[in-house]
Amino acid sequence: MLTLSAARRARLRRSFDRAAAGFDDVATLPREIAKRMSERLALMRLPVRCVLDAGCGTGHGANLLRQRYRSALIIELDLSERMLRHAARRRRLPWPLSGLPARRVTVCADIQKLPLTAASIDLVWSNLALHWLEDLPAAFSQLHRVLRPGGLLMFSILGPDTLKELRAASAGDAFHVNPHRDMHDIGDMLVACGYADPVMDMEHVTLTYVDVPGLLRDLRAHGSIGLVEPQRKDLGGVGDYHSTLARYEQFRRNDKRMPATFEVIYGHAWKPQAKISPTGKRVIDIRSTQA
Repeated sequence: MLTLSAARRARLRRSFDRAAAGFDDVATLPREIAKRMSERLALMRLPVRCVLDAGCGTGHGANLLRQRYRSALIIELDLSERMLRHAARRRRLPWPLSGLPARRVTVCADIQKLPLTAASIDLVWSNLALHWLEDLPAAFSQLHRVLRPGGLLMFSILGPDTLKELRAASAGDAFHVNPHRDMHDIGDMLVACGYADPVMDMEHVTLTYVDVPGLLRDLRAHGSIGLVEPQRKDLGGVGDYHSTLARYEQFRRNDKRMPATFEVIYGHAWKPQAKISPTGKRVIDIRSTQA
């Protein structure tokens, strides 16, 4: 019998499997955020031999990483095998990827249970993937485990203001917009998981649509489990659905477009180098657990 967590992961995998073929057609936000993350990465100075793209989707972020780190091994990891297959077909690569140059590897796996060697990764990059996970601290711990000392974690994740217009318009009738974690809570998680010098910031990105059904079609095409879920299998009922559309009209802009806000949180943190005493021995901190 599947546990709730295992059942949700299976559901998430099916959702992204279904979305894989059309994902690139609606991936405006992931592409734009990947570009902004790449600009931030240009400010970082670290030797990179191996990069993990955690939640790579169809591989747009991995393309940016390969342009920046041409000699590095890029590991593209995603829960959805069809996303990985689609990425390979789009680039006219064979599947499975045996026989390819050693600098590119794909792995179908869960970020919360990484099948990777400890201290093997110099840079972990994750673009708009971590908010799908139920246990974010477990994911941060896994990513910390595979990072080499001195390695960098860089990620983007959706914040609590995401789809605030749809949440207000739905008013609990037709759709449930799932909550997201606050930026400060995420920073605290990083510290608790052993990262050093976490830096967090946030911005609001607004996409516009002709109408609300267009927004909902894009969300479904994204594989939007974890963002918006119908309250009932009948999409909340015809009356509730049309009530939501009517209430959303209050947000229509002067240019007649409907806005959809996404709160994007950016974060990066380092895995600390081991402390060495003057005698050359590793130092282990011992902290009292007593009050």
